[in-house]
Amino acid sequence: MTRLNALTYNLALYLRLISIQIRSQLQYPASFWLDVAGTGISLATFFVSLALILQRFGNLGGWRLGEIAFLFGLLEASFGVMDMIFAGFDPSNFGRGVRRGTFDQLLLRPVNITLQVLGDEFVLRRIGRIAQGIVIFIIALNLTHIHWTLGKVIYLPFVVLGIVTFFGGLFIIGSTITFWTVESIEVMNIFTYGSSEMISYPMHIYPDWLRSFFTFILPAALLNYYPALYFLDKPDPLGMPIAMRFLSPLAGLLVLLVSLIIWRFGIRHYQSTGT
Repeated sequence: MTRLNALTYNLALYLRLISIQIRSQLQYPASFWLDVAGTGISLATFFVSLALILQRFGNLGGWRLGEIAFLFGLLEASFGVMDMIFAGFDPSNFGRGVRRGTFDQLLLRPVNITLQVLGDEFVLRRIGRIAQGIVIFIIALNLTHIHWTLGKVIYLPFVVLGIVTFFGGLFIIGSTITFWTVESIEVMNIFTYGSSEMISYPMHIYPDWLRSFFTFILPAALLNYYPALYFLDKPDPLGMPIAMRFLSPLAGLLVLLVSLIIWRFGIRHYQSTGT
C-alpha cells in the first residue's frame, strides 16, 4: 500500500469511526441537546459574571471588556474543538481504559493505535462550548472594532489550529503518563485546564515567574495573547519581539510533535495492568 493510499484509508476509517460515535450520541436527542445547552449556559454564566466585574472596575490590566472577550471567546471556541477531537486522549478517560484493560483490546486490532484512540471517543456535545465561544468572540468583534487586513484574516485560522494542536498534544502526553501511573495525575490539569484558564486573560497581569514559565517553558502565552496584540493593534507592555505575535501555530505543532514522540515511546514500553 502506497503512502497516499494508506493516508486515504486511514482518513476514511477515522471518518467512519467518528460517524459511529455521532450516531450513537444522537440516539437520545433530548439528552444530547440538554447536555449541549448545559455546557453553553455554564460558560455564558461565567462570562456574564466577568462582564459585571469589568463593568464595575472598567478594565483589567488596561484591557477592556471587548479585548478580554476576544481572548476568552477565541480560547473557548478553540479549546472546545480540541476537546471534541482529542476526547479519546483525555487522560482521565484514557487512564480508566488502561486500568480496565480496554486499551489492550485496541492494541490487538490491525489498525493504527493513534487513529483508534482518536476515533474511540468524539464528544459531540462540545459544540455547546464551541458555539458559546463563537458568540463571545462575535461580541468581542463588535466591542473592539478590529481593523481587519488580509493578513489578519489569513492568520486567524492558524491561531485556532495552534490552540487545538497545543492542548491536544498535552492530552496525549497526559494519556501516555497513565501507562505508568494508571490513574491520570492532577498536575496535568494544571498544564491543560489551568493554562487554558490563565491565557483567557492578559498575560502581563501575572507575576514574572509564572509568565516566564508559560512563555518559554510551556509556551501557552504564544497561543492567543500575543496574536491578540496583533489583531487588536495593541502595544506589548512586556516589550517582547514582534515575531512573538506570529508563533501560535508553531508552538502548537511543536507541542503536538513532541507529544507524538512521547506517545510512541510509551506504546513501545507499555505493559498491561493484567485486567
